[in-house]
Amino acid sequence: MYKTKTNLRVRYAETDRMSYVYYGNYAIYFEVARVESMKGIGMSYKELEDSGIMMPVLEYNIKYFKPAFYDDELIIETRIEKDPTVRIRFDYETYNTKGEHLNSAFTTLVFVDTKTGKPITAPDDFLARLKAAKNA
Repeated sequence: MYKTKTNLRVRYAETDRMSYVYYGNYAIYFEVARVESMKGIGMSYKELEDSGIMMPVLEYNIKYFKPAFYDDELIIETRIEKDPTVRIRFDYETYNTKGEHLNSAFTTLVFVDTKTGKPITAPDDFLARLKAAKNA
């Protein structure tokens, strides 16, 4: 398993009338956490895209337990529990600084060849970097 943590601060514009983080913003938060997780592996989205591979989201699921509020600092734990094949799944747990568990989520992305638009297996270089990051 590969695991990273990303800290984000809730901005005023991300809250609704009840002062809760608007639910749709969590997809953006998870994208930030996913990008940071990829950087931890040693490969950026840009590097993948420049090599002719894109990773569209196939599936997104979230379960909410408690709200986050304006100016809260959020800690998002991101995990890759299974080695990717054509798909890669990122699991997320969001906490506030009090240690309260706010939500659990996952996204499933697909490795796609940008020229053909067809799914492909995860690149060997990516798999090698993920393996090295897991063993670090």
